[in-house]
Amino acid sequence: MPKAKKLLNIVKNDPWLKPFNEAIEGRYNDAVKKEKELVKECKSLNDFANAHKYFGMHRNADGSWTFREWAPNATSITLVGDFSDWQELARYQLERIDQSGVWEINLPAECLHHGDYYKMMVHWDGGQGERIPAYATRVVQDENTHLFSAQIWEPENPYKWQVDGFKPDTKPLLIYECHIGMAQEREGVGTYVEFRDLILPRIAKDGYNAIQIMAIQEHPYYGSFGYHVSNFFAPSSRFGTPEELKSLIDRAHELGIAVIMDIVHSHAVKNELEGLGRLDGSYDQYFYGDGRREHPAWDSLCFDYGKNEVLHFLLSNCKYWLEEFRFDGFRFDGVTSMLYYNHGLGQAFSCYDDYYNGNQDTNAITYLTLANKLIHQINHSAISIAEEMSGMPGLAIPVKDGGIGFDYRMAMGIPDYWIKTLKEKKDEDWHPTSIFWELTNRRADEKTISYVESHDQALVGDKTVIFRLIDDQMYWHMMKSDDNMTVARGMALHKMIRLVTASTINGGYLNFMGNEFGHPEWIDFPREGNGWSYKYARRQWSLVDSNDLKYMYLNAFDNAMISLISEKYNFQALPVEKLWEKDDDQVLAYKRGDLVFVFNFNPSKSFSDYGILTPPGEYEVVLSTDNPDFGGYGNVDEQVHHLTISDKLYAPHGVEWLKLYLPARSAQVLRLRNVPARKPTAEKTQSKDTKAPKAVKTTKAAKTTKAVKTTKTATKASAKSKASSK
Repeated sequence: MPKAKKLLNIVKNDPWLKPFNEAIEGRYNDAVKKEKELVKECKSLNDFANAHKYFGMHRNADGSWTFREWAPNATSITLVGDFSDWQELARYQLERIDQSGVWEINLPAECLHHGDYYKMMVHWDGGQGERIPAYATRVVQDENTHLFSAQIWEPENPYKWQVDGFKPDTKPLLIYECHIGMAQEREGVGTYVEFRDLILPRIAKDGYNAIQIMAIQEHPYYGSFGYHVSNFFAPSSRFGTPEELKSLIDRAHELGIAVIMDIVHSHAVKNELEGLGRLDGSYDQYFYGDGRREHPAWDSLCFDYGKNEVLHFLLSNCKYWLEEFRFDGFRFDGVTSMLYYNHGLGQAFSCYDDYYNGNQDTNAITYLTLANKLIHQINHSAISIAEEMSGMPGLAIPVKDGGIGFDYRMAMGIPDYWIKTLKEKKDEDWHPTSIFWELTNRRADEKTISYVESHDQALVGDKTVIFRLIDDQMYWHMMKSDDNMTVARGMALHKMIRLVTASTINGGYLNFMGNEFGHPEWIDFPREGNGWSYKYARRQWSLVDSNDLKYMYLNAFDNAMISLISEKYNFQALPVEKLWEKDDDQVLAYKRGDLVFVFNFNPSKSFSDYGILTPPGEYEVVLSTDNPDFGGYGNVDEQVHHLTISDKLYAPHGVEWLKLYLPARSAQVLRLRNVPARKPTAEKTQSKDTKAPKAVKTTKAAKTTKAVKTTKTATKASAKSKASSK
């Protein structure tokens, strides 16, 4: 990195940050200094981050084996396993080879075999214990004893990749958040193979161009959702083998789908037998040795990011997943907890002072900065996303500009806003000014991932959006023949909330699996409190597949919405230009490129000839939430083309009146005609036969070539006899 200048771009672009320039420049220079320190004996961070190639179990070219472990507090280490009948034998004892605490053993080829289970027996002053190597690449739980062991994984026929040079489509990035184990319908733990064969085709058909996979790193407690990691280099064996995970990722790339890994570097499980806790008998090998060691809210251990050995471990972990499994990037979990000494707990972040008040963990910020630089050194097209809720400026700004280097940050305030609205406000109090401000209030120089709900809102104890809207009526009134008013309201708002959120993105959009069709139940992993049941740790795909139920309507709408957004090249970069907002009417309208989005949140009032000022021309409806194909009532005639009406008062401003019929609780998207569609992009690497098919049609007009109708009033409300308030 070049030496920091007086004013970094992050400060140049935001004058309000000038009072904090010294702190921002200091952080930048801390990262520069640390990088120089780490790479003084190698060329780059990429060369430095190879701990996984040195430590752990490795098979040499001649078939022999070498195993190394960093354990400075150990007095002796012996490998135990199938090969030693789990006894400490002298021939399997490691030798300490340097003062830093590196231990090593070299064994003949016949001593170890693919599939052997093993651990380390570590001795230290005053104690001993079995430990799983820190760099173990496969860890398996015994079905009878429930104990975990490392397993030698050197198959004769390693997986051969079929897709090379894959590059994600990030214009826009459309993420399908998922969990392998609960992606299947049967009660049990799903597998990599099941996900590859059964779920990936669904995601491709739905139009998403990325998946974000949770719970990949091995974790002893299934119900932790993968956030209490024990073995950072081992893909969870609950779901299958490393080869099967590689096959899943390869197949996703064939379908044009990027694969983002939910990586946990913010903390680690406290377990000593399974994880890094006291691996060499000490309390401060990988973690803080003082009062900062244990996370006060998560019952876990906090990494000491000030140690070069810890940086070596974590940076190498990033490289390992990118190169060994060809993940396309990471969503870093718990970034807020890393940034602050108090983990951001109980703190309000209301002004810039809160980000530069001495509560910031410089070592953690340095690690995240270097991690992002490394990730993009390895793969220029890699995606890095921060799960961060404090709003620290610069998180998603390039390192060279003074930022921490993430590509995106999660817009965590948006789902909170929707839940608060659903819980606390009557439908009559939904104000377009508030909705638009919440969805577009963001730093201009940082890209975000917008979402209505992720896995967080689906967990037991909380409620998904559809459950808050419909609740137990879902169990009785989701038949297509059942015209239940609660269900009608819930479905209408479910579609509108998603459309207004997805259409205002400035980076990407995320959906948690099943929520696109309104999955009716929460997530509850097997535990003592539910009789160790898998009933709620699955997805009921049969509901959306049923032609008799309304879930297919919500899924069809989501398909159409995603198709509309993805077909507009660089949609996320188009300015969001407000055209109209009127809280009394509860009407909101804005444009992006040639698309105009119009929402009527009013629960009871429909409007005829409602005027909105837009660029002049002829508009066609390309999406309507009230389309019968999406469970609506068909009160918007999508075959009508709308001509704007000139007004002398507004003519100098280049806008005219677009008059529309706006049914209550509905939204529609119109396109200004004769504007070029999405540009072809070289970033699309998948072949035509593997590209996801287009989703459900969005207009009746698309069916016919006969002359379309036009109208100055842009409405046929008088011809509609159905109750628009539905």
